Amino acid sequence: MNICVIGSGYVGLVTGSCLADSGNNVICLDIDKDKVLSLQKGEIGIYEPGLANLVERNAKENRLSFTTDYKSSIENSEIIFLAVPTPPNEDGSADLQYIEKASLELANYVNNYKIIVTKSTVPVGTTNLVKTLIKSKTKQEFDVASNPEFLKEGSAINDFMFPDRIVIGVDSTQAEKKLKELYEPFMRKEFRLVVVDIKSSELSKYASNAMLATRISFINEVANLCEKVGADIESVRKIMSEDKRIGKHFIFPGLGYGGSCFPKDVKSLIDIGKQNLVDMTVCSSVDKVNSNQRRIFIDKIKNYFGKIQGKRFAVWGLSFKPNTDDIREAPSIDIIRDLISEGAHINAHDPVASTNFKQLFNENIKFYSDSYDILDGSDALIINTEWSQYKQPDFSKIKKLLKNPVIFDGRNLYNKEKLLELGFFYSNVGFYPKDDK
Repeated sequence: MNICVIGSGYVGLVTGSCLADSGNNVICLDIDKDKVLSLQKGEIGIYEPGLANLVERNAKENRLSFTTDYKSSIENSEIIFLAVPTPPNEDGSADLQYIEKASLELANYVNNYKIIVTKSTVPVGTTNLVKTLIKSKTKQEFDVASNPEFLKEGSAINDFMFPDRIVIGVDSTQAEKKLKELYEPFMRKEFRLVVVDIKSSELSKYASNAMLATRISFINEVANLCEKVGADIESVRKIMSEDKRIGKHFIFPGLGYGGSCFPKDVKSLIDIGKQNLVDMTVCSSVDKVNSNQRRIFIDKIKNYFGKIQGKRFAVWGLSFKPNTDDIREAPSIDIIRDLISEGAHINAHDPVASTNFKQLFNENIKFYSDSYDILDGSDALIINTEWSQYKQPDFSKIKKLLKNPVIFDGRNLYNKEKLLELGFFYSNVGFYPKDDK
């Protein structure tokens, strides 16, 4: 099939390259000329395992191309995916200006029957808004559909190629048939395609992400309670996970969720409820707990040192999660910003996210390529992201390099009994030593 993907960001690039890899001819269309020029050179601009190779292979085999030309892209495509940003407004609602602009622009070039698919995460009713906007500018026949993405940063290629489910929201049998055909190569092992109405499809993405965010906030609340009553959060977590009704996913205590999806989608779902006079009490609490989680962690650091001014902290991890360079809504931002505001100095390390982080901070922070170099002379080690290379470090080397053998672990990577035996002051999410000095 001939496919056009409007928007060459994270979702658009993964979608386009994976569809091209299954044999389709895909044009990735973007209004950012510099981005398109970089992509044409093979520079993808984001870190996602396997994506660069996928883009390079399919571009070389002429199944994947990049352009700013709306006219040729739309006219030569059967299916058009809208994968443009839907960032949050200040009130948490989704900003739909990019969806609206793209819809009005593509409408100028609908020269025969097309299917326009919202791939971006959008509020209920947006796909029908797209239909209305396009209809206002063309007499040509077309259908709209909703096809939300369920990609996890760090494993997006695998998620697309071997999906848990593919959701299609349609109001046309013709569109349903065509989209089923498009996704058939990804259903060979197991048929997991779910066809629903458009509004249910749109809402399913928000509901799924809000549910996962709820689990994260819930386990963090339990961890904070464990710390107060003297229970072991790891033991509690393991017991919970053995219940088949609960399972093992998304019940690891930490600094809360971040990234481009969970914070935005929870806030947007709250706003959707507000617009429809539904009080989203659980989602509002989830959002509040997530914000508080970072404050609780920062307060532990301040409680230990008393005075932060002049202290130097070594920070492992800047991205919101491992295997990505995405720092959007990353806990590290709030933690580092707060420490710097009180006069602290930061030595920072991250395998891939330092370049993005430099755009936010340029004073009182030094970036290192070696995770041990940042420890030398630092007052404490702070862990923000659970990168694999941080999971089994040389503790004797850490202790020797640090000015004080102090670790604040925001991802519960280490066995607290072991660290205490080695002479560290060690605090994680759910544990703060009673005899703290």
